[in-house]
Amino acid sequence: MKSPAAATMSCCSQYCFRLFSQSLPFHPSPSISMKNINLNRSNPIFVVRNCSSTSSGPSPITAKPSSKIQKNKNNGLEHDQKLTALREVFGKPGVNIDAYIIPSQDAHQSEYIAECYMRRAYISGFTGSAGTAVVTSHKAALWTDGRYFLQAEKQLSSSWTLMRSGTWGVPSTAEWLNDVLAPGSRIGIDPQFLFSSEAVHELKESVAKSNHELVYLYDVNLVDEVWKEARPLPPNKPIRVHELKYAGVDVSTKLANLRSELTNHGSSAILISMLDEVAWLLNLRGNDVPHSPVMYAYLIVEIDSAKLFVDKSKVTPEVMDYLKKTGIELRAYDSILSEIESLAARGAHLWLDTSSVNAAISSTYATACDKYLETNGSKNKGNNLSGAPTALCKSSPVSLAKAVKNHAELEGMRSSHLRDAAALTEFWSWLEEEMNKNVVLTEVEVADKLLEFRESQAGFIDTSFDTISGSGANGAIIHYRAEPGSCGIVDTQKLFLLDSGAQYLDGTTDITRTVHFGQPSERQKECFTRVLQGHIALDQAVFPENTPGFVLDAFARSSLWKVGLDYRHGTGHGVGAALNVHEGPQSISFRFGNMTPMLKGMIVSNEPGYYEDHAFGIRIENLLYVKEIDTPNRFGGITYIGFEKLTFVPIQTKLVDLTLLSESEIDWLNDYHSQVWEKVIFFAAVIY
Repeated sequence: MKSPAAATMSCCSQYCFRLFSQSLPFHPSPSISMKNINLNRSNPIFVVRNCSSTSSGPSPITAKPSSKIQKNKNNGLEHDQKLTALREVFGKPGVNIDAYIIPSQDAHQSEYIAECYMRRAYISGFTGSAGTAVVTSHKAALWTDGRYFLQAEKQLSSSWTLMRSGTWGVPSTAEWLNDVLAPGSRIGIDPQFLFSSEAVHELKESVAKSNHELVYLYDVNLVDEVWKEARPLPPNKPIRVHELKYAGVDVSTKLANLRSELTNHGSSAILISMLDEVAWLLNLRGNDVPHSPVMYAYLIVEIDSAKLFVDKSKVTPEVMDYLKKTGIELRAYDSILSEIESLAARGAHLWLDTSSVNAAISSTYATACDKYLETNGSKNKGNNLSGAPTALCKSSPVSLAKAVKNHAELEGMRSSHLRDAAALTEFWSWLEEEMNKNVVLTEVEVADKLLEFRESQAGFIDTSFDTISGSGANGAIIHYRAEPGSCGIVDTQKLFLLDSGAQYLDGTTDITRTVHFGQPSERQKECFTRVLQGHIALDQAVFPENTPGFVLDAFARSSLWKVGLDYRHGTGHGVGAALNVHEGPQSISFRFGNMTPMLKGMIVSNEPGYYEDHAFGIRIENLLYVKEIDTPNRFGGITYIGFEKLTFVPIQTKLVDLTLLSESEIDWLNDYHSQVWEKVIFFAAVIY
């Protein structure tokens, strides 16, 4: 009789063997060297049965223009009523505006936010993570990027105009306002917390070109006036300590390093407002934002003290004791502005990252500095730390320190990715089996089943974002979210794109695979293969240390460009270690403004794609970490770096057009699948 451990191992092995036997190009036996595999194009190694191929041909693909997409009439009526209610507030005493701007962010400029701060989603119906809504007395427009064009088309009512940011000829919000409003109009914003200091400054300058006035509505948020009692309450879930074995560096060391940065730049204090920076610096984790283990808090670090501004109801006795031992004072979350005023009154030289610090904090400090000078005279201005208060406007040093992972963080990421791979291996095997039996499954049911497999893994906490489970045309919606009652089914005759991730105690995962359970068309195979070639090119890239990410973006697009194809999103984003799945400051993108260099220890995604609107979507995503490469030469004494894979899950070979691949690309794919096989089976053997 088998022991429970042996039985579990047997089960896992069966899953792995079944999946690999139908998704991998070959199974080299221990006695066969990979170098001996025949790469002759006339005898391709990729010809294997894969995911229940059928003899029937592919279903026809037809692309509908945006104008033909059915709108949700009831949803549109609801949001029209919200627009009417919002416009009624425009004329109230103390408001008196002609337009109102509603951004996506919370007070910390977060990409993903708590439900109570989703004002743009509430007023417009568009639920994507990025976008800006602008409402005038007669018009309503929403700006979003290429990831969300199709989603916005589906979610916006006919009262809204979709502005496709980044598309040729599409005006910015300020340019549009200057065009549609009469000169001298009043444009309202909530400056308290929703706009960064830099954003307010740029907006004010832009609208002034048409003599518009930017009106700061400090006392009221107009969307909240419409939302009223239906608005969800702020989150208040407990904070937890992120164990040192996962964090790798204790809080005292992190604070000491930060204080050295302050001293080197002539600052006496710094305000940390980005939620993941606060969590990383203090080795704390929260649960205030869906899928992101962060808490709403500010942190002020001075040379000899540190204060955490947070809702005290979230602080457990364990966390309270932890904070006392690390010398962190606790303050009420909403007392941050009074502390900013106190810093100025004490002559602080405050470091502010104006790209993320909200306008309320920046303006409060500026006003307090002016008050100090009025009271004490300007004779001390520009002197040493005991003189007048000043501000250093510079990127937060915590951002880069967090992005470069230490040994423990990298080990946690490796381990969590192997557990995640085991869950995904079982999931794909299950899904293929269900498709073989002609079981009808919705996109939501598939996503829920994947969650079940992940929940069985040690250290699982949550998904790292809403799973993107898109069959056929839904896969072309780059950040599609399947909803019960309106989602599609997983069609065996269509491409199926699954982008998912998980939060574990020791790491964060993000992976995308695209598969076909029937017979893909030649067009689909070509597009998939060119996406794969871009993925391989970036994975194999070697480049000088300090190269910015935008330089690498073309590696992933080159194969698509050769036939006039492309995709409307960046190629790679940073990923936190048991933190946010989207992390800066590094990225790999066509947006060449980000000059952040690639450094050893950073983690980035590698996710080229291709999308035919209203037809299908393709994306292949692995996570990589940056490491030093031992090159035979070091021109100019420069260190060269490249990538090491963290993600080990099969790539469906039936979608590959072998005639497009070079021998080195075939070698890469075979070697990758060999690693997947060895690591997943070895991991299962160790665990079970």
